[in-house]
Amino acid sequence: MKHRRNTQRRAVLAGAGALALAATATLTLANANAADGPAAKQLTPAAATALASQLDGHAAGSYYDAAAKKLVVNVVDRAAADAVRAKGAEARMVRHSLAQLDAARQTLKQQATIPGTAWAMDPRTNKVVVTADRTVSGAKLDKLNKVVKSLGSKATLRHSKSEFTPFIAGGDAIWGSSSRCSLGFNVVKGGQPYFLTAGHCGNAVKSWSDKQGGQEIASTEDSKFPGSDYAIAKYTADIAHPSEVNTYGGSPQKITKAAEATVGQKVTRSGSTTQVHDGTVKALNASVNYQEGTVEGLIQTDVCAEPGDSGGALYDGESAVGLTSGGSGNCSSGGETYFQPVPAALKAVGAEIG
Repeated sequence: MKHRRNTQRRAVLAGAGALALAATATLTLANANAADGPAAKQLTPAAATALASQLDGHAAGSYYDAAAKKLVVNVVDRAAADAVRAKGAEARMVRHSLAQLDAARQTLKQQATIPGTAWAMDPRTNKVVVTADRTVSGAKLDKLNKVVKSLGSKATLRHSKSEFTPFIAGGDAIWGSSSRCSLGFNVVKGGQPYFLTAGHCGNAVKSWSDKQGGQEIASTEDSKFPGSDYAIAKYTADIAHPSEVNTYGGSPQKITKAAEATVGQKVTRSGSTTQVHDGTVKALNASVNYQEGTVEGLIQTDVCAEPGDSGGALYDGESAVGLTSGGSGNCSSGGETYFQPVPAALKAVGAEIG
């Protein structure tokens, strides 16, 4: 997102956000943008979600197949497959129902909530994919292996050579006294201008500036982390606040609405540390066990990010999709990043895109 003091000043709060705090956790908090979304299809992601709920235990998630340009809905019986095809989507028979995979997630939550781990249901493999970063070893790794093995074909374990750590550092940057983050999206609440960023950013900073050591332009009103990862700050200075994302070299991306993510969707992230990067949504409703605590309901992507990108915008065209939370890896060797869904954050704080 951008704000302007006058017509000559470029918005400093554009795009995705991140705080420049030293990362002490073993899970990385980052920021996000999203690129152009899936091609036109007969059944929208929202309609697919509604259809899956109507199938009452006979569906197991959905995803967008970019190569085939089709929305695919996983089902566990022929009657459900017929219902999906009648609605214009591709039906795919799978072994495990969504209820079975959710039960596997609950087992992991109860028995394997270990810092340095994350898990999400992958509709492409019809499994819960569990990730352990390089800090998970010894007795902790043995425990994790035992729990995953007990879930049989419903779960699989993979290892990351990096660490899940907070990506605290900035779209256009926003600064606290000792930290830097990126602004996610400008919003309106009660007719007044605000912006969204990451909750771990809002926990660390109460007074925001558009430059290091500068005058206050906004103050944090509310933040949530862990559990979720969002914060809302109210503008306290007379600064323009267009609903845009900084694309670093291109024209600003106008943002007109918020939207839910879809597995397989192409997205773009903007942040002040690594600027603009593209990627794909890999899973939804992901859980990440940071050192500070667990964050649930996240969007998992293969978009890279680094410290300073936290809070930044994940978007798809004119749609606000996510706020960068954290992840592992970097933009040189690659990595994965998790995002707080924007619709959930807007609902929680009582704001709207604007």
